[in-house]
Amino acid sequence: MKPTTTLLACLLSAGLVAPALAQTIVPPPEGTARLPVKEEREEAKGTPGEPARPAAGSYGLDASGAFRHPAEAPGIGGTHPFKGSLDYLDQNSYLHNTKVEARYPDMLGSPYHSWQTTVDMEGRRYMVIHEKSFYKVFDITDPRAAKKVAEKKWAWGSNEHPFGPLTIQFNEKLGKHVAVQCYEVTRFGILENKYKPEQKAKIDTIRQQPILRGFRVFEVGSPDPAQWKKLSELPLDSKAVADQFPQQGSGCGDVPVYWGGKYLFVSGAPDDSFANQEYANFLYNPAQMAFDLSDPRKPQRLSTWWVPGARTGEEAEYRKNPRVGKKTAWMGARMPLFIPRDPEKGGKYGYAAMGGMGFHVIDVSNPGAMKRVGHLDMPVSQAGTEGDNIDVSQVEKTGVVYFSGYPLNEDCYEPYKDIYAIDVKDPAKPRILATLPRPTPPQGAPFTDYCQRRGSFGPKRSGYWHQPGTPSGKYLVYAFYNAGAQIFDVSNPAEPKIAGYFVPPTVDPKVNQHFGDQTHGVFIEWDRNLIWVFTNHGAYAVSSPLLGAPKSGL
Repeated sequence: MKPTTTLLACLLSAGLVAPALAQTIVPPPEGTARLPVKEEREEAKGTPGEPARPAAGSYGLDASGAFRHPAEAPGIGGTHPFKGSLDYLDQNSYLHNTKVEARYPDMLGSPYHSWQTTVDMEGRRYMVIHEKSFYKVFDITDPRAAKKVAEKKWAWGSNEHPFGPLTIQFNEKLGKHVAVQCYEVTRFGILENKYKPEQKAKIDTIRQQPILRGFRVFEVGSPDPAQWKKLSELPLDSKAVADQFPQQGSGCGDVPVYWGGKYLFVSGAPDDSFANQEYANFLYNPAQMAFDLSDPRKPQRLSTWWVPGARTGEEAEYRKNPRVGKKTAWMGARMPLFIPRDPEKGGKYGYAAMGGMGFHVIDVSNPGAMKRVGHLDMPVSQAGTEGDNIDVSQVEKTGVVYFSGYPLNEDCYEPYKDIYAIDVKDPAKPRILATLPRPTPPQGAPFTDYCQRRGSFGPKRSGYWHQPGTPSGKYLVYAFYNAGAQIFDVSNPAEPKIAGYFVPPTVDPKVNQHFGDQTHGVFIEWDRNLIWVFTNHGAYAVSSPLLGAPKSGL
């Protein structure tokens, strides 16, 4: 008989069950709410030219209990259950080489997504959790007793300026912490499908949106953003003035790269000419941009690099991409360059994930003249995001980076999103070395493939570049949606393997009806051997013997 959740917690705390073997298998209790057999969005009728809906029988569970993904699919919202899908939300947890140190329901801001960053001040460590319409600040000095110290929320569509992804670093020149925060046009809740004539007015709404499409620099004297002092702001649009609207372009995307010194890197479309974009609810094809922050009060533009074909007038090059015309693929950057070492300290190469426009090696030794030295056209994998994240934590040791996108359709209604190990020892000739293994459920789970567990399944990101401490030279940790947090052993890059995992319960349907983005983020404190796992029902502080004993304090 499997231990119950309560008994398992007691055995773990007493040290009587090894975390590597800990697993809770609980059948759905009497009266468990059942999920609809079919709940595809009625208005999602498809767009001419996009991939056809996969034929019945072309995907699903095979005789062995493994799931066969569609070869391609349109980007259609809603759920897509298949024969063998669970008709309830699994409340079991699955652990291997992991231990839950604490659970924090209040660390939920959005059930879909959030960003995180940390700052150490006056002997305390603070974590800022945020999205465009909220932020929460927690004192996590003791990870088992985190406390909320600040919070702000506002309604979508209010006059409040969106709160964007940020990083906080210590600036030696000022002798103070400095935050750089990015701002991007809002599309969710405004534009669903730009290809529908009736949505033209929504396109105009985004073009006219009165927000800063760029970044701000703040002096940080408190962990609460409400107390920060603005030092400067700069639109990505070189012809715009910061406080005059509308501006051109997209603004800058996820999590700016800034080490506290001279150089800042962001992703974004600097003007409306960066417009060759297949994805239905986005108008821009973001580039990679570099800035000089030697004086945080006066940021200077350095250079912009983009994939040929991204701009109007470059359609001949753009049409060479097999994704063009299918109105499904994200084209261009989502994240800034992934750079293992600050160019001020000898860093030479950055790596660009440009969505359906592939993987690129960029020489950043002179950020004022970024140039491409090598690239790979990655396998087509529609729908979903095909190139979003690159983990560079191992590259200086092994010469290998890890490239991935993430799923957008639920219930595995799209090709599986592999994590590719790419050998970049010769930067001019990168090559795919291996793919990380696809997670499978543990023995005893009430399903044989994670696709059955409902929601999304596949990698999201391995956290962000500004996670404190020195990353492991052996392990990668990825958020994996309904497969929780997965720990990969990449000590042999040619033969990666799964070494541990923490798969939390899915959301309680009595609390939240959204179950599509289950584990949508991880943030690793490498210096304290802690994995923060962000889900659609809160956050968990998780340790693993693979990383070492967890630490409290600083």
